[in-house]
Parts: sequence; structure tokens; C-alpha cells
Amino acid sequence: MPTININRDLLFQRLGQVFTEDEFNDLCFDFGIELDEVTSEKQIKAKEQGTDRAKGASEDVIYRIEIPANRYDLLCVEGLTRALLIFLGKSEIPEYRSVRPSKGELQQLIVLPNTMQVRPFAVAAILRGVKFNQQIYDSFIDLQEKLHQNLCRKRTLVAIGAHDLDKLKGPFYYDARVPNDIKFKPLKQTKEYTATQLMDLYQTDDHLRPFLHIIRDSPVYPVIYDQNNVILSMPPIINGDYSKITLNTENIFIEMTATDLNKAKLCLDTFVSMFSEYCEPKFTVESVEVTHSDTSRTVYPVLNYREETITVDYVNSHLGIKQTREQIAVLLNRMSLGAELLDDQRLKVRIPPIRQDILHACDILEDAGIAYGYNNIEFTIPKAQTIGHQYFPNKVSDQLRNEIARCGYTEVLTFSLCSRDDIADKMRRKDALAKAVHIANPKTLDFQVARTSLLPGLLKTLYSNKKVALPLKIFEVSDIVLKDNNQEVGARNERYLAAVYYNKTPGFEVIHGLMDRILHVLEIRFNPLKTGDGYFIRSANDSRFLSGRCAEVVVNNKVVGIMGVLHPEVITNFDLVQPCSALELSLESLIKMDY
Repeated sequence: MPTININRDLLFQRLGQVFTEDEFNDLCFDFGIELDEVTSEKQIKAKEQGTDRAKGASEDVIYRIEIPANRYDLLCVEGLTRALLIFLGKSEIPEYRSVRPSKGELQQLIVLPNTMQVRPFAVAAILRGVKFNQQIYDSFIDLQEKLHQNLCRKRTLVAIGAHDLDKLKGPFYYDARVPNDIKFKPLKQTKEYTATQLMDLYQTDDHLRPFLHIIRDSPVYPVIYDQNNVILSMPPIINGDYSKITLNTENIFIEMTATDLNKAKLCLDTFVSMFSEYCEPKFTVESVEVTHSDTSRTVYPVLNYREETITVDYVNSHLGIKQTREQIAVLLNRMSLGAELLDDQRLKVRIPPIRQDILHACDILEDAGIAYGYNNIEFTIPKAQTIGHQYFPNKVSDQLRNEIARCGYTEVLTFSLCSRDDIADKMRRKDALAKAVHIANPKTLDFQVARTSLLPGLLKTLYSNKKVALPLKIFEVSDIVLKDNNQEVGARNERYLAAVYYNKTPGFEVIHGLMDRILHVLEIRFNPLKTGDGYFIRSANDSRFLSGRCAEVVVNNKVVGIMGVLHPEVITNFDLVQPCSALELSLESLIKMDY
């Protein structure tokens, strides 16, 4: 979860009350957040600089507070204290409004067609009459960074730019130009650079280097400029120095470019709502008309309010409480959700634009539960007709894990997704891809298909631990995924058990002994006659294993697994150098058998 740092004295000043550490910790718990750590600015700076002490840092107490990942409205001191004041009943729910300018026409942001090649969308708004001090300014910059890391997915989806409107002249243009045609003085620099030069300059910048890849390979780079061709920013990398905001800035032009228009609208609504309390009048944001690349026009910010209807029975039955409609309305109001009584059973809930986490009635229910206090809900025995018990395959899996560990094997947990090569070419089984579930849009070559065997994961684990002293004995009990047209989703999971022994000698007898032990603890008897009930092994041909050193495990005349010495080509395909024996069993087949 994201963590925010807030000066304790500023926090208490805004809340209008001084809390002890325990009292504030309890308030956080009641509201659904967590006081993670009490530290100081000096300690934070020292940790960032990797030193014992930070010069020039204050001793002010800092509260580090963990915020739910979907509550973007709590990522700054303004949003957090506003929500807490409403929760404590000390403040009313604000009404966020998008208004036209009192004088003149709407400012315009015109998106030109070239942007379709790189970042096709843009939104904008204006905050007027803001009176900055150092604390407000720091909070403004910090929220921008927090949103970049969370909602904006490290600027890949949305990039935020804030500019001093009084230094600029609209209309504003959003274009995409050839890198060498873009030249301006960026923030914190003393001279102008072309976009190509900036890419080289920021290659050594720890803060900006992670964002360069977003546009580096594009033939054109996005750029925003005003009527006088003054460049405001080159999103998503850097803003221009000329239009930077300072403590003297009063009117702020906020632009956001994006690859996802919906995320841009949500981000803009959140950002301007948080600082609209400093505008005059409060909680108002001046609109900007955006002309999109297809010539359609939209006025931003949207600041839409939504309405949902819930019933008293829905809240009481799902939370296990007994509240009247009036009491439920009070609970929801404490969570900044305006509730209005419709009739004896129904309430209309008004969801503000900053609460993007409210997607369904169950989210409203969760807020009602937080306001009521989960610790205040009475413990009751569920009215169920059955008694729960552990899922049997999980129970057997847990017991076998303990047993195999006693045999000297170390358990590992590998990825359920792997590359096509891992289960096919590297294992000398090209037919494995026919029964594998393929990922439609894999983000990396390492995760192209769902695994059909546990052995590739174990072999990759051996490779990562080659420096560990031999012998290496590891195992895994997990699910594989197989195509199955009889299933509704076209695939099924099957519980498998696999183990490998890696040493200077193959150790077939070692893995054979483990197989015997596993079947013994499952109370499956050995059948030397190789007919009827019980288990036995028989020679098999499997391309993964050496010929003559491979055997099928047969239980009740059904093949449930395979073991043997892995083929040298398989071993070298995984960059291993020592011989290796392996065992793989279908644990699910063994569990379902009637012994």
C-alpha cells in the first residue's frame, strides 16, 4: 500500500485537535488506514542519503501513514484531513464544482493529430486564486509524484504538468514533433536543449531515467506550448523552466497527457479536487475546453457525481448489524458519501468524483462497515447447514510436504507461468504446447503459457542455486494447467508433485526411494506381480529422460507419474552441468483412487 509522510503538527493543526500517538493510531484504525511509523524529517533524510545524520533537516515529528491502494483521494494532507474531519463529524461534505471563468472565454487546449503516434489524449483544468506557502507547495508536488507512481502507473498511462498561467497565453496546443525540432530550457537547467539532447542528459538522472523508455523509441515526442510557442512541457519527461510554479504562483494551469483517457479524467478530478479548497470560491475549478485530435470538444474537469441505491436490509444482512435507515445514512455521510432517504427501505447514495474506488453497492457496504466499526459487530455463529472442512487435496498436499521435507528435500515455489521453450524445446517435448494454455497477450517472454509440468520450474531453481553445495534435493507440490474442452473455461488445474536430485552422480536410486516413501505414506502397497491393485514401475520411453533409465509409476493399472535420469540435453538446456534424476506424480490421480 502507498505510504504518505505528514508533519504531525500540521496534521493536528488541520484537524483542530491534538491527539496522543495512541489516540491517533486508534482514529486511523477506525477509519481504515494505518499509522505505520513515527519518525522525523532528519531520520527520513538520513535514510535517503544513506548517512547517520542529515544536515539541515528539522526534528519535526513525521507520521508515516499507510493508505489503501485505491484511495487516491487520501494521498495528500488535504485529502486525508478533509476525510478525517468529515468522519469525526467536524466538517460537511464539500461540493466540488467545475465553473466557467468569471470574465472572458474558456481557455482552450487543442490536441493536434500527430499526437496519435505517441500519447493521443490530453485533459486540462485551472486552479485560480491559490495562495501557496511552503507546506501547501510541498504537498502539491508530493501529490503529483504519488499519483504518478500509483494511478498513472509511473507516467505510462498519465503524466501531470502544472504551470504558472499568468506567464502564459492561451490557447494551448498539444502536438508531437521530431525530437530535434523541440528545444526549450527544462526545469532546474540553465540553458536550452533539444529533446534528443535531453534524452542523453537524463540518462544519468536517477529520478527521470526510469521514464525515458516511454517515448524514447517514438519517431515524434509529445510537447505542449502556448500561443507564443513557449514550451510548457515535454510529457511524460519534464516541464519547462519558464512556466514552473513557485510560491508566488496564484493561477495554475494543469495539463495531463495520457495513453488512457479514462485514467486521465480520474487523475485530473482527483488532483484538482484536492487543492480546490485553496481556490476562491472554495472547491471550485475553472474549466478548460479540450479539442481532441478528431475535432470533437470536451470541457474538463468532468467532476461527475454518481448515484447508487441501496436498501436497509442489504446493509444490515451483509454486515450482521441492526441499524435504521437514518443511522445508515449517518454512517455513509461520515465516509463522505451523501445519503438521502427515499422510502422505508431505500437510500440514495451520492458518490463524489474523488471516490473512484466506489464501483458497486458492495463498496458502499464496506464504507458503512468501516463507519460502524468492525470491532463493534457482534460475533455470531453463521446460519449454515454444513460444517466447513479443509479441501482434501490441500490436506494431503500439506501432509506430503512435511513427509518429503523429512526425507531431506527443500520445498520451492515456482511461477505458474513460463515460456514456451521451458515446457517444449528445453524439455525435448514439442508436443507439450498442444495441451498448454497460452496467454493471449504476454508482457514478457518468460510468461507465455501456463505450465504443464513442474519440472522446468525446478530445473530453473537449480540453475539459480548452482553455487550451493551438492547434493541439491528440491521438490514442489503445486498445480499445473491443462487444456480440457469438457470444462466451462476450456482448462483445468491438476495437483502435481515433483522432485529432483542434483549431484555428481545421477542418483536414480535416491529418487526411486523417495517415490517408494510417498506411496507408502499414502498407504498404497507395492505389487510385485504388476497386476491388480497396488503400485509398480515399468520401463518407459520419454524424450525428457535417458533411454533405459526411465520408468512409469503405475497404480491400480493406471500410469500416475514418471521418474528417471534426465537426458543430458535437457540438463544443458537449463545451463546445468551435473546429472540429475527427477520424479513427477499426478497427486490428484492418486487422491481420487479407491484403494
